[in-house]
Amino acid sequence: MMQLKPKKINTAVKESFRDLNRGTVRLMFQDEAGFAESTLPNIAGVFQDYSPVYPANRYAYGEVEPLTGESFFLVLPRSNTVCMNLFLQKLSEVYPDDHILLACDGAAWHKAKALIIPKNIRLLFIPPATPEMNPIEQI
Repeated sequence: MMQLKPKKINTAVKESFRDLNRGTVRLMFQDEAGFAESTLPNIAGVFQDYSPVYPANRYAYGEVEPLTGESFFLVLPRSNTVCMNLFLQKLSEVYPDDHILLACDGAAWHKAKALIIPKNIRLLFIPPATPEMNPIEQI
C-alpha cells in the first residue's frame, strides 16, 4: 500500500478545490450513531385500548473538526443515502464559505452513486475497520 507524503496530500487537496474561490479548508470527521426510543413496558396493561408504541430508531449524523473542536449534528430517521444527502446539504449550508474535507468510514451510503456531494465538500475515506482513526467515535 502506497502512502502519500505530506506534499502530495497538500497538492491533492489544492487540486480538489482548485475550481473554488479562496477560503478556509476544514478537515472534519463524520459518523452516524443509532439510538432507539424505549417505551415503558410496565404500563401496557394499565390502560384499556392502549396501543403500545414500538421503539423508533433515530440516527445522529455528526461531524467534528478536531483542530477547532467545532461540531455539527443532525438527528434523522434512517441511516441511508437520502439522509446522508440531507446531512451533507445542511453541513454545506452551515459552512458555505469554507472548503470541507470530510473523512468518513466505508458505509454503503457514503459511497452510493445517488449521493449528492455539495460543491464545497470532498469526501475522504478512512481504512476499513479502523474506528480509532476517526475522532468522532469518541463523542
